[in-house]
Amino acid sequence: MIAPTAVIHPAARLDPTVTVGPFAVIDAGVELGPGCVVGPHAYLTGLTRAGARNHFHAGCVIGDAPQDLKYKGEPTGVRIGDDNVFREHVTVHRSSKPAEDTVLGSRNFLMANCHVGHNCQVGDQVIIANGALLGGYVHVADRVFISGNCLAHQFTRIGTLALMQGGAAISKDLPPYCIARGDNQICGLNIIGLRRAGFTPAERMELQTLYRRLFRSGGLLRDALAAALAAGPGARARVLLEFAAASRRGLCADSSAAIAAGDEAAS
Repeated sequence: MIAPTAVIHPAARLDPTVTVGPFAVIDAGVELGPGCVVGPHAYLTGLTRAGARNHFHAGCVIGDAPQDLKYKGEPTGVRIGDDNVFREHVTVHRSSKPAEDTVLGSRNFLMANCHVGHNCQVGDQVIIANGALLGGYVHVADRVFISGNCLAHQFTRIGTLALMQGGAAISKDLPPYCIARGDNQICGLNIIGLRRAGFTPAERMELQTLYRRLFRSGGLLRDALAAALAAGPGARARVLLEFAAASRRGLCADSSAAIAAGDEAAS
């Protein structure tokens, strides 16, 4: 189950069912659960703990030092759940502080050449496509889809079931259920994702009405939030409202509202 050319530190803790490919390197602080597969030339280091049935494809680098000038070599880690796929040359950096791990949940799919920065918190069933980059301390909720070559600035939050179109870039928070397009813009709800997640027609209609009130009414967001919360929203809508109310970086703006603002400024 372990290729003879693999280099595994004696202190590493690997379940007997783990498979390790040629020229892979696994350092002392690594723990791998049952059924994990480590591909050729993969490098697992730091205090990296992974659950069951994770697949690390060729050339992955998991748990290397954070790209943070404040980091001074402290023993820090990455915590990974079960059934994740890390395709070729994915990089996941360990945290910059011993008190907090970089965390990935379960059943995530990270495609080739994407990067998860230090201290990121990634939920469950997240897809991060080729070349996408998450800066440090980015929080990604469950069932998010991040398309190819997308960028998320450090400390941003991405809400559940949000979708980023290819090449989108955000330095503000992306609300739950919304679609990011371009730079810090949203263009509607991820309706297909909501249907697949089992949202009822009534729930989808409530969210569409809420989206228009929050992002297309032209009024102040804080006033729209207060009015929506006072109206007794359903559980799905409350997720969006509470996310928006907790934002410290501000929210991505609706693209039609941004175009209108630009036209008004030009006139």
